Amino acid sequence: MIWPKFKSWVEERYDIKELKKLAKSKLVPSHRYDILYYTGGITLFLFIMQFITGMLLAFYYTPHVDYAYESIINIVTKINMGWFFRSLHHWGAQLCIVFVFTHLFGTLLVKSYRKPREMLWVTGFILLGISIFFGLSGYLLLWDERAFAAVRVATGGAGSFPIIGDFIKIFLRGGAEVTGDTITRFYAFHVAILPLLSVLLIGLHVLLVQYHGMSVPLSVEDKQKEGEPFFPNVFYKDIMIWLVVLGIVVTMAVFLPPEIGQKANPLAAAPENIKPEWYFLFMLETLKLFPGTIWIFNGETIAILCVSAGILFFFLIPFLDRKSGRGERSTIFTIIAVIYLLYFLTMTAVGFLS
Repeated sequence: MIWPKFKSWVEERYDIKELKKLAKSKLVPSHRYDILYYTGGITLFLFIMQFITGMLLAFYYTPHVDYAYESIINIVTKINMGWFFRSLHHWGAQLCIVFVFTHLFGTLLVKSYRKPREMLWVTGFILLGISIFFGLSGYLLLWDERAFAAVRVATGGAGSFPIIGDFIKIFLRGGAEVTGDTITRFYAFHVAILPLLSVLLIGLHVLLVQYHGMSVPLSVEDKQKEGEPFFPNVFYKDIMIWLVVLGIVVTMAVFLPPEIGQKANPLAAAPENIKPEWYFLFMLETLKLFPGTIWIFNGETIAILCVSAGILFFFLIPFLDRKSGRGERSTIFTIIAVIYLLYFLTMTAVGFLS
């Protein structure tokens, strides 16, 4: 048998017993909110799946304005199982962002960010931003008319930011307009810069979790049951949940393959009723609430500043919520967290239905 020989070979060189003892000594708190612990593992699994499917697609994709769209068509129609892996990559990206949001809002609501876990919140928040930029950069690589129009609107919105807006827009586009240079730039972000940053931040995030241990919500701190050993109890549960998530992604990939529109034409008008991806809808609907001009100021600029201020406050909550660091319940920040969650869900729903 190959496995016993391999196991013997490893045990001769490494102290496996100590590693097993260390894994079994790690306890995971058991309480009514412990389902939130698994959202982080699901996110990690989906990131891994995105890296694997992305590497497979990169073998056949051509990041050039004249060939990008055609290379996607070739992947879907000519490469063996190409349509499946592209669809798997698409739906994996959608669910990955869903679970990053879920994990972040779960952390916010049960105050897992409290002292000394502020850096866990910081790394998770940055990973959310990277996930969204992954989605935006990968979206443009399709180079169809919907992706082209959506990225032009998204990068144009960044240009409304005072003082540094033009710099951000030109930096993202690689010029004044969305062109072939934008594809090259977004491709570099998508396959090189963002994956590297993701690996570093995920590694740091996991390391901080091991260092600080699992957070227990204040409301159940005195009622929690005895913790479960991470290995094998929680580890096997993680694996089973990952298999369920994989089954969901595969089912969606097979029965709901993503559409491919007409090839982008920079000189053509944007398609009617164009909408960005779902994770940008709350921002789009927020911008619609503001008139074109507010006194002597540009309404879009005011809207961008308000949204940016809201995101900045969201990021700073662990440093503003002083009570949670002392083990006290801070009701005001729980209310703020619920308001953020309801606003995001409501505006996203309005964006879908409008």
